[in-house]
Amino acid sequence: MSKQPILSVKSLKVHFAIPKARNWPWEPIPTLKAVDGVSFDLYERETLGVVGESGCGKSTLARAIIGLAPVKEGEILWRGHNIAGATSNDLRAIRQDIQMIFQDPLASLNPRMTVGDIIAEPLRNYRPELSKKEVLNQVRAMMAKVGLLSNVINRYPHEFSGGQCQRIGIARALILKPKLVICDEPVSALDVSIQAQVVNLLKTLQKEMGLSLVFIAHDLSVVKHISDRVLVMYLGNEMEMAKAEPLYDNPRHPYTKALLSAVPIPDPDLEKNKEIQLLEGDLPSPIKPPSGCVFRTRCPFVGDSCTSSRPRLLEVNPEHFSSCSEN
Repeated sequence: MSKQPILSVKSLKVHFAIPKARNWPWEPIPTLKAVDGVSFDLYERETLGVVGESGCGKSTLARAIIGLAPVKEGEILWRGHNIAGATSNDLRAIRQDIQMIFQDPLASLNPRMTVGDIIAEPLRNYRPELSKKEVLNQVRAMMAKVGLLSNVINRYPHEFSGGQCQRIGIARALILKPKLVICDEPVSALDVSIQAQVVNLLKTLQKEMGLSLVFIAHDLSVVKHISDRVLVMYLGNEMEMAKAEPLYDNPRHPYTKALLSAVPIPDPDLEKNKEIQLLEGDLPSPIKPPSGCVFRTRCPFVGDSCTSSRPRLLEVNPEHFSSCSEN
C-alpha cells in the first residue's frame, strides 16, 4: 500500500434540517446530525470496513464521499484535493475514479435498459470516442470478469436473481476502471451463500484491478472477511477504528464488544457458552443526541465525565483507536 492516502476524510459533518420535526411553526427547525465529525484515511488497494447499527450514518457517509449528500463541515480529500462541496462539473471529472455499488441490486438498475446497455452507459458518457464494437467488447469482457455469461447481454434486470443483479451493478461500477469503489451494504439483501460469492468476487476484482474499497455492512463477520481496517460508527460518530484482526480479537469500546458478541460462532459449544453483551434501550434520535458521549445512554461504563465532554478517538494500542478508555 502507498504511504500517502488516496482518500482522506477529515472531521466530516453531514447535517439535515428537518422542518417536519417541529411541534409548532415558530420553533427553530431541528437538525439531524447524520454524520458528526468522522475522520479516516484510505490507502491504495486497501479495504476499510464501516459497521454499526441502522441509523448510525454509514450510508450517509458513503453518499457524502461520492457527492450525493451535502457536506456541512469538514474535508474530503481525493488525492490531496478537497472535493467536499464540489460542483457537478468538478465531480464529473473525478467520477470515473470513484464509483458506488448500491444496497438494493434490482432497484439500482434501470428496468427499461438491457444488461448490455446498463453496463455500457458509463462508457458512452465518459468515453464517447469508443466505437460501438469497442464498447461491446469491453462490456463482454467485464461481464466475464464478474461471472455473467455473454448470452444474457440483451436481457432485462427483472429476469435475474438478486445475486446476478448485484453482479451487473458491480460490472457497471467497474467498467470505467475506477480507483475507489464505495460498497454501500452490497450483500445485505442477498442470501448467505450468495453473500460469500459476492464478497469473494470483490476481493478477486480488488486484487486484479488494484481497487481501494469502502465496504459498509451490518454483518461483522462479512466485514472481517474483506476488510484491512474497520471503523465502528454510532449515531454519526466514530467509536473505534483499528486493523481488522486486533479489533476482532481485542475490542476496546463497549459498543464494539456488544456488536461482536452478537456475531454467531460456527462451533455449537462455543456459541452456547459465549457471553452476549446486550445493549439496553434503543438508538437515540440523531435529532436530539445525548450530550457528551452519544453512547452514554446505553453504556455499562458510563461516568460523570461522559455527560459533559464528547470523547475523541485516542490511540490505545499501536494503530488501534477508541473513543472510550473506561475498560
